[in-house]
Amino acid sequence: MRRLCVIGISAAMLAAAVGQAMAGDLTPRQIYENAAPGVVVVVGTEEQGKGSTGTGAIIDPQGLVFTNAHVVIDKDTGKPFAQLLVILKPDRVTGRPDQDYARRFKARVVAINRELDLAALRFDPGSSKPRVLPISNPDRLQIGDWVAAIGHPEQGGLWTYTTGVVSAEFEDFHNTKGKHVFQTEIGMNRGNSGGPLLDANGHVVGVNTSIARLAPDGLPITSISFSVKSSVLQEWLAGQGIRVAYSEPPRPSPAAQPALSQGQAPPTAAEPPSVAQAPVASPAPSAPEHSAAVTGPPACLAQDRGSAGFGQAGKSQARPAGRRLETVQDQGAAL
Repeated sequence: MRRLCVIGISAAMLAAAVGQAMAGDLTPRQIYENAAPGVVVVVGTEEQGKGSTGTGAIIDPQGLVFTNAHVVIDKDTGKPFAQLLVILKPDRVTGRPDQDYARRFKARVVAINRELDLAALRFDPGSSKPRVLPISNPDRLQIGDWVAAIGHPEQGGLWTYTTGVVSAEFEDFHNTKGKHVFQTEIGMNRGNSGGPLLDANGHVVGVNTSIARLAPDGLPITSISFSVKSSVLQEWLAGQGIRVAYSEPPRPSPAAQPALSQGQAPPTAAEPPSVAQAPVASPAPSAPEHSAAVTGPPACLAQDRGSAGFGQAGKSQARPAGRRLETVQDQGAAL
């Protein structure tokens, strides 16, 4: 029986890799190497030292980051945390906070939508050139297509990479108008909140938001994760005066392209993603500063990740009958 299970898993991995390679000629490893530097840790803290952490992704060179609203809102006050940081990926993740959290930048909220569970942050990258993740049209995805997530799961490693397939789609999720989501089988936990759902080209097609954890009788529910579609994110950002254009998928490799007929010009290379920035109407906190002004790891990260010092994930207020849904909130506010 164990041998059959191993064979089944290997076949599934092979099928996913083959389908993914056909789509973008990228291996899962290449997708991770390209995308991970554009994924950040989002840390919110109060003066008392309590806080919350989650995941975000950079979507323009000037330091625009998307994440979940519940990552940046203090559940005790219902307001954004007094201090927000984004932490960029080091060249090598070691598991040591003094090294992994070294590239810290102060951030500010530019927009929040609690119903869609989306937030936009901005930090000043200074002279650094952050990796920008392109956003793609989620309508290209179908059930069964390969997808991946990068995040910082509770009791797991920073910049953890998990993969799976699209399992289902929902419109107006939990009766929230305009909140369209993918359901995937990707393994996620608290800490993945706000991170990118990636397609086989390494483009963002969703914002990882919630998971189903327990049935009413306490039986664990596995492999049911939800991601707000990138089209919802794009439309919401446009309403805030921020236009982020979809990136075109890469052209097939020459071997995969059909022969050109006589007189037919070869296709031109896809242009890089277009990102246009418009003024954003938002509160005007102090300008973001480089993290060099921040001494020592944030208090809520000084202890081991996933320890009892962090609170439980908040439960969704609206959920289908017979199901208990928890947000994928990372090591929430301290107990």
